[in-house]
Amino acid sequence: MAVEKLFKDEATEEKGDRARMASFVGAMAIADLVKTTLGPKGMDKILQSTGRGRSVTVTNDGATILKSLHIDNPAAKVLVDISKVQDDEVGDGTTSVVVLAGELLREAEKLVNAKIHPMTIISGFRMAAECARNALLEKVVDNKQDAEKFKSDLMKIAMTTLSSKILSQDKEHFAKLAVDAVMRLKGSTNLEAIQIIKKPGGSLTDSFLDEGFILDKKIGIGQPKRIENAKILVANTAMDTDKVKIYGARVRVDSMSKVAEIEGAEKDKMREKVQKIISHGINCFVNRQLIYNFPEELFADAGVLAIEHADFDGIERLALVTGGEIASTFDNPESVKLGRCKLIEEIMIGEDKLIHFSGCEMGQACTIVLRGASSHVLDEADRSLHDALCVLSQTVNDSRVLLGGGWPEMVMAKAVDELARKTPGKKSHAIEAFSRALLAIPTIIADNAGLDSAELVSQLRAEHHEEGSTAGIDVISGSVGDMAELGISEAFKVKQAVLLSATEAAEMILRVDEIITCAPRRREDRM
Repeated sequence: MAVEKLFKDEATEEKGDRARMASFVGAMAIADLVKTTLGPKGMDKILQSTGRGRSVTVTNDGATILKSLHIDNPAAKVLVDISKVQDDEVGDGTTSVVVLAGELLREAEKLVNAKIHPMTIISGFRMAAECARNALLEKVVDNKQDAEKFKSDLMKIAMTTLSSKILSQDKEHFAKLAVDAVMRLKGSTNLEAIQIIKKPGGSLTDSFLDEGFILDKKIGIGQPKRIENAKILVANTAMDTDKVKIYGARVRVDSMSKVAEIEGAEKDKMREKVQKIISHGINCFVNRQLIYNFPEELFADAGVLAIEHADFDGIERLALVTGGEIASTFDNPESVKLGRCKLIEEIMIGEDKLIHFSGCEMGQACTIVLRGASSHVLDEADRSLHDALCVLSQTVNDSRVLLGGGWPEMVMAKAVDELARKTPGKKSHAIEAFSRALLAIPTIIADNAGLDSAELVSQLRAEHHEEGSTAGIDVISGSVGDMAELGISEAFKVKQAVLLSATEAAEMILRVDEIITCAPRRREDRM
């Protein structure tokens, strides 16, 4: 043993088959974990943190589940990463990515056991992925020119995305909300302008889309409740200097009147600052920090609406929406850009009062107010809606659309199968394996709905043998249905991202032939 020892104490290495085995098993375990959340009949998971408060999350968003896991297996971490990237990149398809990569590895494991070299498998997968992508490209539909059709496409995509989430009961309502919100963005993928406010109470169907901007704050006392043609100064500045604020400063006075003078001087300083702010010609002042009673009185006297403690994303968004800039010094009023909007008023949602800015400069802004039974429902609704918004904003830019419900996978599998027949050599086994992995997705969708997956998938295969078939799995009726009639669509961009990321991740894990784990650094005894 003494000769072989290459690493320091406690570092371990696993070579060859054992290393590959470990990575396959880890990756497949992760895939099996999120597999049950796939499709319209997917189940949810409860994630409970062991930290303080034991916060509970109920979700079936693949990325959210995997983000919350602490994983030791290196290969499993690769899968967690691709689902995160998928979430950032296109917003939806986080579960599909992991499941597809897991299935590819499951197939690869069989091939490796049949003594086919990993590199051969990888080059086969590469060819297959390329071929699958081209098959999809031939079948895409692009309705960018026809506004009506395009909008109905967007509605379908939104409904498909939402149908696997908690919102599936009221998916038409929410799809409409999401489409309206994204259409207002006019093609920018900046989702900052869409604000989502969660207010417990009511039911999910009470959620609505509001044009303009809602700030989750109350209007101060004695302030005007309603302002028309508002000019807004958005600021991040301290409005609480009527005390000496230098820590460790000692002020020695020889009589009480001197204290009064100091206080008077500070009040004057504050008054001067308020005058400067008012001289911008504004009638609404929103500050991120708190405003003391004294400056608040001054603002109220001048008829300026002062809002304090607006949270940071609220402020940034407000500045973005009203076309203003966040100011922190007020010496030269001409250089500060003021925000404008037609009307500021107070509205009630449930029990809470909020401030509503309508008729903003940036016409793209809107606020979605979500109502729901509990905070868990609201959080999950927020995540689902965010997925839908991401997908829609990507689709507005890249308007290519595919059918959903396992249809794209069948199309790709068919093309890949044909390629496998043409390809000589061992690669053909890998290509065939790729098509089997693609078929796993419709299989899992059917399994999750409690249907006979083997039967359904073989029926689908037969249907797809004819050119231009639109068959997919109709989970609701439990049979093979016509996806074009049912209006189940997906964005091409999402499918492409799923296909390419999954293949690359599987490749990466396949290339591994050795895992070296370093020993943890020992803490020296400090005693």
